[in-house]
Amino acid sequence: MDYLQIANSAPMWLAAGVAVSLVLFQAFIFAKKSYATGKEIGLTEDQMKSAMKSSFITSLGPCIVILTGLLALLVTVGGPMSWMRLSFIGSVMFELMAAGFGTEAVGVKMGIDPMTNVAFANAVWTMTLGSIGWIVFATLSASRMDKVQQKVSRGDKGLIKVISIAAMLGAFSSLVSGHIVALNNNTIAALAGGAIMLVLSPLADKNNIKWLKEWALAIALFGGMLVAVVL
Repeated sequence: MDYLQIANSAPMWLAAGVAVSLVLFQAFIFAKKSYATGKEIGLTEDQMKSAMKSSFITSLGPCIVILTGLLALLVTVGGPMSWMRLSFIGSVMFELMAAGFGTEAVGVKMGIDPMTNVAFANAVWTMTLGSIGWIVFATLSASRMDKVQQKVSRGDKGLIKVISIAAMLGAFSSLVSGHIVALNNNTIAALAGGAIMLVLSPLADKNNIKWLKEWALAIALFGGMLVAVVL
């Protein structure tokens, strides 16, 4: 059986639907508690409606970026898994990385080699188990993170940022390395996307353009693909 038949099967949609329902229920509880707390601290109806309207507008940009990542995941892990993962975590970068690491464990380079049932299963397990660690860790240690941060950084606040950035660079370098050495359209797309990000990120930071910071990844993804198609 083709892996996409499994990935888009009814049991997968049912399992993903249950998980997404839990996310919606959690969001409803947070909204209800926030509204009640707003009244307790003396906020007016107009103030809370204005806050909700601003939040809705602000969320549109990131939602479209996530939708872009959803399209990228759809072709590799199917609709149900993409829908559930981006509803749960919402991090396009993590999900793409996790899926890539999972398939590479069985010798399948995502986007280059044909996907197999085993590679798909590995991607699903990696995406799922990869996010459990920080959920458990955050639940048990959130109240102690200030002390951990002070101990690791030894008072140097910049060290935590350096460690985080180095880890992200290493992970993304590992993810894109296969496409770079493939010397095909994927190579062109990867290089073009990287070049676009090199232009957009400093431009957004230098001029503090918030919308560009949110849209930079989507523009780089589509720009890289467009360049690869044109060339």
